[in-house]
Amino acid sequence: MPVKVWDPFVRLFHWGLAASFAIAWVTADEWDSLHHWAGYAAAALIGLRLVWGLIGTRYARFTQFIKRPSETKQYLGDILQGRERRYVGHNPAGAAMIVALLLAMSGCALTGWMYTTDAFWGVDWVEETHEFLANGLLALVLLHIAGVILASLRHHENLIRAMITGRKRRPTLDDIA
Repeated sequence: MPVKVWDPFVRLFHWGLAASFAIAWVTADEWDSLHHWAGYAAAALIGLRLVWGLIGTRYARFTQFIKRPSETKQYLGDILQGRERRYVGHNPAGAAMIVALLLAMSGCALTGWMYTTDAFWGVDWVEETHEFLANGLLALVLLHIAGVILASLRHHENLIRAMITGRKRRPTLDDIA
């Protein structure tokens, strides 16, 4: 019997942020209005997620999945050796990726908004920072997808389906709940 891990808000946030990034990426330099709205949607989603990370359900809370850098480093080493443990919620590498994605997307949204203001319109460093963050986000997204595929294969669990349904298989004695 599967266990409920990710609540509807976390799942809607995840897919909404993915969609807003994809729309913003595709519309860059082409459809300014849609590009701007995708950025505003991303910023709003991040703001809501930050609140939900403090008051939300068990696996949504940052205190549940964000680990110390030493734990994350240890987990990454375990991945390289093929001996990482399964986490019912986000594993330490996934948690680090969430933080990186939230920070990069926030910076991208902020610099994108700044570039639409009179004070920063045409300011090179704002545009360059926005483009750098957007390209960095694409790299992070690809790394995130690779990590999801690797964890799915290693733990024999479809994490994409889990992020759609909100359910994962029950923890065993070796898993970390």
